[in-house]
Amino acid sequence: MELYQKTAAELSAMLKNKEVSSVELTKAAFARTAAVEDKVGAYITLTEEHALETAAAIDAKRAAGEELAPLAGVPVSVKDNICTKGIRTTCASRMLENFQPPYNATVMNRLHDAGLVMTGKTNLDEFAMGSSCENSALQKTHNPHNLEHVTGGSSGGAAASVAAGEVSIALGSDTGGSIRQPASFCGVVGLKPTYGTVSRYGLVAFASSLDQIGPFARSVADAALLTDVLRGYDKMDSTSYPREYDSLHAGMNADIKGMKIGLPKEYFGEGISEEVSKAVLAAAETYKQLGAEVVEISLPLSKYALPIYYILSSAEASSNLARFDGVKYGYRAEKFDGIIDLYVKSRSEAFGQEVQRRIMLGTYVLSSGYYDAYYKKARAAQRAIRADYNKAFEQVDVIMTPVAPTTAYKIGEKTSDPLQMYMGDICTVSVNIAGLPAMVQPCGFDANKLPIGIQLIGPRFGEQKLINAGLAYEKASGLSNIVAL
Repeated sequence: MELYQKTAAELSAMLKNKEVSSVELTKAAFARTAAVEDKVGAYITLTEEHALETAAAIDAKRAAGEELAPLAGVPVSVKDNICTKGIRTTCASRMLENFQPPYNATVMNRLHDAGLVMTGKTNLDEFAMGSSCENSALQKTHNPHNLEHVTGGSSGGAAASVAAGEVSIALGSDTGGSIRQPASFCGVVGLKPTYGTVSRYGLVAFASSLDQIGPFARSVADAALLTDVLRGYDKMDSTSYPREYDSLHAGMNADIKGMKIGLPKEYFGEGISEEVSKAVLAAAETYKQLGAEVVEISLPLSKYALPIYYILSSAEASSNLARFDGVKYGYRAEKFDGIIDLYVKSRSEAFGQEVQRRIMLGTYVLSSGYYDAYYKKARAAQRAIRADYNKAFEQVDVIMTPVAPTTAYKIGEKTSDPLQMYMGDICTVSVNIAGLPAMVQPCGFDANKLPIGIQLIGPRFGEQKLINAGLAYEKASGLSNIVAL
């Protein structure tokens, strides 16, 4: 087995036993990237020189007998909306095409402190607005399982880098399913942590009350290891939750006898493809065989989740993206007549169509005369959806659903119909609205050999339940460490 085919946990063990060096791992990662990147297009920016310097420093520490974190020396890719000091952070937008942040995001400092080696910044839908990674202003990313199909979005580049074997773990961000949907489409594990458990400081904001950074991996254990690095209170983030976190990896337990798993009937109706529904229900049967109790539940307000999400997220996007005005930093129009014209031309020329669409929608719902009718009602409905989940978790430990109505569709298939594209988020957005943790892992393939995923949703701070349930299914199904191409 080649190094690129191994999980992060396996690479960690090899490093600890001195079977391989971090420099060797890093060179192997870039060799694999060189072999497949022209087909996949996962990266916007590669940081080979920086990565090799980091790897050499980790090797020196290990040789000196220093105690290192479990993932020290393991390569990782990072979504390009997470700030990296002195390294281009573009958000896949012309607006920030040449922007180099003067500071690191908190998660980057945590990766550094844990000794991980960043290989580069990965592609995404512009400013994380999209569900297919087709809205990037800089390049297209292709699904490693079938290069004619999308990766999902917005964290499509990060998911593809893991699925293609370029790295074993990656960082993404999730506002309405942007980790989970590409994880499903690309056949990898993706975890969206509880809102407030991972610092958002240095994440270029899309919708501040919904955004959350999380890991991609090729196994549940790897997702647990990387989440352990990321979680923790940060005084730089006002939404960071002040609490201590036990290690998810140390707490892993595949014995789930007696665990109650809820199947919400609203997620298996019209619009969900037969192949997806069958695969998820087959996974439920596997859980029954493992000793879990699977029961039907109801989440009656889930039908309202999609409009609520697009009202709230677009409103926050309109506010957050107001800072990109052509004055302080980022793209500036070359020709303009006065300050207002500078604003208009800079934003019109640098923002893509989808970003402009969401800014307009957000501005509309926040405007005088419409705030009460739309935004205020959406906030009230958000509280009702949270109550819906709280009631469900009085009955069950974990909720299981499909991730998306279909498997990965062809590139260009839905770009002319934004509403159809938005419908792809129907199974994921309610989790962000409620601030809950959710994990996706592969549960099979469709007739075209494209991956299908299951989504496990937990109560607030219930990541350990997700990890344990996911680990049990992973062992029973054998569906882990899937490398395409």
